Amino acid sequence: MKKKVIAGLALGALLVYLSVRGIQLQEVAYGFRTIHYGYAIPVLAALFLMQVLRSFRWGLILNPLEKVDQLSLFSVTSVGFLAIIAIPARLGELARPYLITKKSRIPMSSALGTIFVERLLDTITILIIAVFVLFFTPLPPWVVRSGFLLLLLTLALFVLMFLLIVRRDSSLRVLGHLVGRLPARYADRIKRIISHFLEGFRIMADPVLLMSVAGLSIIIWLVDVLAIYLLFLAFDFQLPVAAAFVLMIILIIGIAIPAAPGFIGNWHYFCVLGLSIFGIPKTDALTFAIIYHFLSIGIVVVLGLIFLPFNRFSVSDLRRQARS
Repeated sequence: MKKKVIAGLALGALLVYLSVRGIQLQEVAYGFRTIHYGYAIPVLAALFLMQVLRSFRWGLILNPLEKVDQLSLFSVTSVGFLAIIAIPARLGELARPYLITKKSRIPMSSALGTIFVERLLDTITILIIAVFVLFFTPLPPWVVRSGFLLLLLTLALFVLMFLLIVRRDSSLRVLGHLVGRLPARYADRIKRIISHFLEGFRIMADPVLLMSVAGLSIIIWLVDVLAIYLLFLAFDFQLPVAAAFVLMIILIIGIAIPAAPGFIGNWHYFCVLGLSIFGIPKTDALTFAIIYHFLSIGIVVVLGLIFLPFNRFSVSDLRRQARS
């Protein structure tokens, strides 16, 4: 974990340097005075709506295991996303499954399974959007081929997960046979964890719920694109909607790699990189990145702090869960 933290901080510092290199900070300060801040309210509304939709979608994924009330889901989701941006080494990803076990009878392993399903559906949705946008945005052929290849690999993983839950008994027998070669004191526990983890995939055996979750995934990322496009208008960037899609995809890739808390550095560098594709000057792009980061992270921090008193946990709690 310490190595990941150091790597994230080092990379974040490097990317901050690359983002501001060659820029007159006075020009960035001047750029703050030329923004149409009236667009900040609808942007914040869109970002808030994303959090509401995320919590509702997670509730649907959890539904085959146990129905959890929406207020609890939104509360846990808000604190969980705060943990993701605040705790390094991606340890914050454990916050949501850990906290939902405190408000339900869902085992930790099953809750982790639902997060895995959520992330997979997000990846498929984003890749489908990316492949679609590539037809309207001139990019190098290798980018197009890479996008198609990654989409095919993700869909193959989705099919594998579907088969694991549809043929759960057979899957558990095969996995149990492989695990059975371990010492007995480990084998039984690992079998139980695998069984619970697969329980988190149960939504994949319900076509109606799965389609609902897939539809929500599309809406969530379209709302994100809307927020980016509204910020384009705030900056008077004369860019097409496709540019908002491209920027969203580049940012997602950028913050997926090791990052400092709050994605500082990663967010700004990849935002500047994405806008440079469309000819936006580096100074304007950095100003945009700072405002977009402030609004996006700000809404997560505010919601997380509001609900944190009702969802107490510590980093040591998450470490214990990670070890177990």
